[in-house]
Amino acid sequence: MSCCGVNADDVLALEAGRVSAEEILLASHSLGEGLRQLDLSVPDVHCGDCIMTIEKALVALPFVQTARVNLTSRRVSCVYREETSSGATDPSGIIEAIQAVGYRANLLAQADTQSEKTKNQLLLAVGVSGFAAANIMLLSVSVWSGADAATRDMFHWISALIAAPALVYAGRFFFRSAWSALKRGRTNMDVPISLAVSLSYGVSLWETAHHGEHAWFDATVSLLFFLLIGRTLDHIMREKARSAINGLARLAPRGALLVAPDGSRRYVAVDELRVGDVIAVAAGERIPIDGIVVAGESDLDTSIVTGESRPVSVFAGTEASSGAMNLTGALVIRATRLARNSLLAEIIALMEAAEGGRARYRRIADRAASLYSPAVHSLALATFLAWGIFGGDWKQALLVAVAVLIITCPCALGLAVPVVQVVAAGELFRRGVMVKDGSALERLAEIDCVAFDKTGTLTLGSPRLVRAETDVEPSLAIARALAVHSRHPLSRALAGAHNPAALLFDRVSETAGGGLQGAIGADLYKLGSARFACGQAIAVPGGDNALTEVMLSKNGRGVARFLFDDTLRPGAEDAVKSLQSSGFHTVMVSGDQQCVVDDTARALGLPQALGALTPKQKVEEIARLSAAGHRVLMVGDGINDAPALAAAHVSIAPSTASDVGRQAADFVFFNDRLDVVPQAVMIARRSARLIRQNFALAIGYNVLAVPIAMAGLATPLIASIAMSTSSLIVVANALRLARGNRPVARPSAATAPANFGVQTA
Repeated sequence: MSCCGVNADDVLALEAGRVSAEEILLASHSLGEGLRQLDLSVPDVHCGDCIMTIEKALVALPFVQTARVNLTSRRVSCVYREETSSGATDPSGIIEAIQAVGYRANLLAQADTQSEKTKNQLLLAVGVSGFAAANIMLLSVSVWSGADAATRDMFHWISALIAAPALVYAGRFFFRSAWSALKRGRTNMDVPISLAVSLSYGVSLWETAHHGEHAWFDATVSLLFFLLIGRTLDHIMREKARSAINGLARLAPRGALLVAPDGSRRYVAVDELRVGDVIAVAAGERIPIDGIVVAGESDLDTSIVTGESRPVSVFAGTEASSGAMNLTGALVIRATRLARNSLLAEIIALMEAAEGGRARYRRIADRAASLYSPAVHSLALATFLAWGIFGGDWKQALLVAVAVLIITCPCALGLAVPVVQVVAAGELFRRGVMVKDGSALERLAEIDCVAFDKTGTLTLGSPRLVRAETDVEPSLAIARALAVHSRHPLSRALAGAHNPAALLFDRVSETAGGGLQGAIGADLYKLGSARFACGQAIAVPGGDNALTEVMLSKNGRGVARFLFDDTLRPGAEDAVKSLQSSGFHTVMVSGDQQCVVDDTARALGLPQALGALTPKQKVEEIARLSAAGHRVLMVGDGINDAPALAAAHVSIAPSTASDVGRQAADFVFFNDRLDVVPQAVMIARRSARLIRQNFALAIGYNVLAVPIAMAGLATPLIASIAMSTSSLIVVANALRLARGNRPVARPSAATAPANFGVQTA
């Protein structure tokens, strides 16, 4: 599944002249009204500047209408006109425009293969640079310990031989990026890194060849090692974020059992189904396409749509949504929408759009890099020219310029963000929260609004028996004995409340979408919906509409009524109160019935609660809050929450969430308590303050150190020591986060929300 839900073929490298306009046309798809969409993989994209460069180049083409780069998936979606006033469009111009600004492009499909290859290359480069740095450090210790001149020269030459292949192999990621930018008249963060590494090695080699006392091979390779670690982690985190959409796409069945007019059946691909086709869906299968049930009865797990844990009964004439799990009975369904327009495809498209929007968020480090690189280049060049022209010693001018590059090398600046994020991630993990994306900490610190899902988030998503109303004393025991014969969630809740007495039925059967029936002699007992048990729906007296009802009948007459609700998650009330007392706007967005949502909102003190929302409506509500100026934290767990989790400014999911929900979220918490949410916000805000302090320290260091280096008062060795010291200061400041965050006392049981016990009328 591609960025926009398009099935792709094999990956094709788009080298100049290798792919024709016809091949590109086959990889695109029509949007109607003379528009087509082409989705491409751009594996070299890694920052906000890359996004702007590619999008600017594409929208400059006269036939391109829109272009959007997704940083997380490293893909670009381009909408273009098939015809212009000058004739038919040549889509290969899109490829050429991307290549012209220095980026590779691939036709989509198995872009994961290329991504996995890049990850393996980065990991190997980290290993090579780390091995080289460790060995050079061992040799440097001997030199620093006072080795004689001959031994020193030998160790320097060995260090040079170790460093050379390590720089070529491990440094190619930075060198290629820097060269690609420079030859097109641009600059990026990799340019000063490449210059510092190359010149540092070159000057060290010169000093070694001339029996110099100092060489800086160790600093050169170590710098590459630490920078590669950061780049590798960034690549892995982006691939993890992409896995949410891949996991959701795997829920879509690849085929369906098509029922022909003559009654014969054959298996066809889902994409071949047309509106009006009739398909058969067996129990245990997912609904492959949106449609209307024409035959059969069953229970559907519709949590992918509503998030509600209770199965929904369907029968002839009711709607069935794609992605829902058919639980109990066989169904025959008439398709009402094409697969590409189905609800599951819509959820995937919503996640793609939301993910692309979030990817446009520029990290603090990206914003700093856009200012840092030109400043460093200008200072080093000015220093080199000034010392060369006015001092007349161009070798000394080069040494001073190298010292400026080393002393301003972005180690402290590069560590300012990740080291705080590592410490914060450790603190959050100690509280049972896992951070999936470093930039999410920045976004979590900015929120002012929290949107909660209900089922599985504010509540545990498991039915709980709250009241049993019986006319005959043995009815409760009979109902429990009958319930043990079903795996339905409500039956399990009823049977699990107490161990049922040993009661044998002559026969027991289960009706899909209805309930259970069992015979004891001449008496027939039915347990299930009021329509199934008593032949008609029975209104629940006032105030109980938020509860789920199960009826027990004896020979068609109701003898017992059982009411269920959902259990509040421990710490939910404390979490809501803590957030509200800190000034956060709180709201519930749920797919459950409005009456159920209102009941939970009253119990928790939530001022605003929206029920019966589809996944699309949840995203629209997040967008409405964002348009009103809020930065929203979404807390949800279900597949139906995944688009909203992706669309929000930042998101959190419990570990009990669906796989797709966990993958779409930025944070996952592993304990049962919800009060870890305000704790995570507190840690994120402290992290943001420390990041700002680290930037101030890094900038302050440069303000003090750069003039000293430009004045020629710092050799490259002193510059390396100063650079390392600035990095240590930044790390020490980040460690204050661990010292400043003390464990938060858990609320006592007395403050936990009360639950109703089982009552017998």
